Amino acid sequence: MTTAPTTTPPSMRLRELVFGAACAAALRAAARLKVADALGDSPMTVQDLAAAVKTEPKPLLRLLRALSCYGVFTEQADGTIAHTDLSRLLREDDPHSLRAIAMWCTEPWTWDAWPKLDEAVRSGRNVVQDLYGKEFFHYLNEDAPESADVFNRAMTTSSVQSARDVADLLDLTGSTSVADIGGGQGHVVASLLEKYPSMHGTLLDLPRVVRNADARLRPGGALADRVDIVGGDCREAVPVRADVYVIKNILEWDDESTARTLRNVREAGGPGTRVVVIENLVDDTPSMRFSTAMDLLLLLNVGGAKHTTDSMVSRLTAAGLVIDDISPVNPYLHAFDCHVPG
Repeated sequence: MTTAPTTTPPSMRLRELVFGAACAAALRAAARLKVADALGDSPMTVQDLAAAVKTEPKPLLRLLRALSCYGVFTEQADGTIAHTDLSRLLREDDPHSLRAIAMWCTEPWTWDAWPKLDEAVRSGRNVVQDLYGKEFFHYLNEDAPESADVFNRAMTTSSVQSARDVADLLDLTGSTSVADIGGGQGHVVASLLEKYPSMHGTLLDLPRVVRNADARLRPGGALADRVDIVGGDCREAVPVRADVYVIKNILEWDDESTARTLRNVREAGGPGTRVVVIENLVDDTPSMRFSTAMDLLLLLNVGGAKHTTDSMVSRLTAAGLVIDDISPVNPYLHAFDCHVPG
């Protein structure tokens, strides 16, 4: 007999939504306890799993039962615990691991900031300055080094995974040089140099960031002889000449900083230069729930914002760029392929 699908009543759905923090906290707990790493390919009893992660069996079962409601882990008919496609993403060794992202989005400062979202919406300002008395990244690096480390690992994980998608998307045939602007550790430029063996690359980011550049780019690395690593702030200047400039996930600051960065890239490249801007969007994307949540988190911590298609187009055209194409990179990112007019 087939049971007809049921629709969750609005009152029950809202009750579930207001307990969203419980789901986030449960994911964080499972990530910190490394439950997914301890659980192998075969189901395990709760007792064995608890011994492996050094917890009490009964509260661990309560944690896993809550997560299984969202498809993270599953409790078998015999009471053993097994992996699901979602729980495997909490493993450190999974090639698509999201453990660092799960940790970053639930760091202690987020639990301080989320309750003040109404204040941020009223004022349009970040709340971190009032909470901790200093700018967000100063707070991380000076007062919360463990969170800063989680941030760096999360950004590295995200960048490594998306860099492959960017390299797959971009056709740079005919170009001899590419610059990764605000490129962090340089995963995008490294992926592009591997795709195009005769191309030269440049990584530009803050000096403290590029000191930890991808090992492939540093002296002795496989790509070191084809790349320049430049320390600098793209909001101040872009001392780099290239055929193609890639700007990924950094145009989320205030409008003036975004305008200065685009202007600096346009002036550095000159007429005919190709500029590819890659961003999360809060419209026209399969990842709306994730992207809009990150948009609110940006409001809370730095006063920034994710873009809509229209807001990105308006900023690019205001900077004097001509948009040739807009295309998805993956479910989370879109590429705005532009050029500097002659």
